[in-house]
Amino acid sequence: MAKQDYYAILGVARDASADDLKKAYRKLAMQFHPDRNPGDKKAEARFKEINEAYDVLKDDQKRAAYDRFGHAAFEQGGGAGAGGFDFGQGVGLGDIFDHMFGDFMGGGRGRSPRQGGDIRAGIEIDLADAFAGTKSQLRVPTRVACEACAGTGSESKDRGNETCATCAGAGKVRAQQGFFLIERTCPTCGGQGRVVRNPCRICHGAGTVQRERTLQVQVPAGVEDGTRIRLAGEGEAGGPGAPPGDLYVHVSIRPHPIFQRDGANVFCRVPLRMTQAALGADVEVPAIDGSKTRVKIPPGTQAGDQFRLRGKGFSVLRSAARGDMFIQVAVETPQHLTHRQRELLEEFEAEANARSSPESEGFFAKVREFFEGGGR
Repeated sequence: MAKQDYYAILGVARDASADDLKKAYRKLAMQFHPDRNPGDKKAEARFKEINEAYDVLKDDQKRAAYDRFGHAAFEQGGGAGAGGFDFGQGVGLGDIFDHMFGDFMGGGRGRSPRQGGDIRAGIEIDLADAFAGTKSQLRVPTRVACEACAGTGSESKDRGNETCATCAGAGKVRAQQGFFLIERTCPTCGGQGRVVRNPCRICHGAGTVQRERTLQVQVPAGVEDGTRIRLAGEGEAGGPGAPPGDLYVHVSIRPHPIFQRDGANVFCRVPLRMTQAALGADVEVPAIDGSKTRVKIPPGTQAGDQFRLRGKGFSVLRSAARGDMFIQVAVETPQHLTHRQRELLEEFEAEANARSSPESEGFFAKVREFFEGGGR
């Protein structure tokens, strides 16, 4: 009898996404699971078909082979033999979730000892350090391998570990609740699958102890605010024989009193006196790399005008390139005038005309037209 099409078994289109496949599989597996259909041979057979179909289609390589060659691609072994479930071996609903999420969640059977946990920490640096790169020391409270037992958790030199009698080394135990088989971490061994006969007096069998470590973090040039740096193997020590976790360092950059950063570009607000903006000037401005640059301000410069200095911006991460620097002009109105300064400005205002202030004159000309036209 010819096998039914795997896509038809799951009730999805041939171009279904991975999420669509997973949703269809979960719905059907829950519906036809033998725990929900005790004694129903048809449901059991349907359940096997669903698992066989999903096992092939969820794997990109298997799916590509199936799309090209059909069932012939697996003539040497399909269904349970290709990695699907075999209900004859006592599959429960817990296995469905292991099958779907086990690798992602770190689940599965007999996966002991347990890897050390990841650590998250933060450092704060100046903008100049983010430009040039820096090394920063970080004190991190963590769990390290116990020196007394060399991380084995046992007083005995032979490690003194034995298979957990509660879970038979699986690290998980099951309990029947109605139609469902509930699976949870073994309370005796904590999911390790093994127990220590003669626990270490220092770490009490854990194989790790709490300590504070001082680490040096290399911050690369061009790093951005909120960047996360991973230090592999610098996290918490794992259980006996297990690898350590990782350390994730989150970088914060302090605000700078002169510069504002936008990606690889740097902005610098430069206030100019009214006379400098009107007559023109040469001004000296700092750059993020610590150098000085002279900028020529042309006569008649307006507030808000920008001048671009190419290659004077921020470092680009993992590159020798640099962004640009933008000088943003702010024209300052004079305050606390002396008597003579006031006289000069009054003389200037008396001689002001449309040519010297075209934008102002143009605006008020439109205002006059507005009112003379009755608000139209």
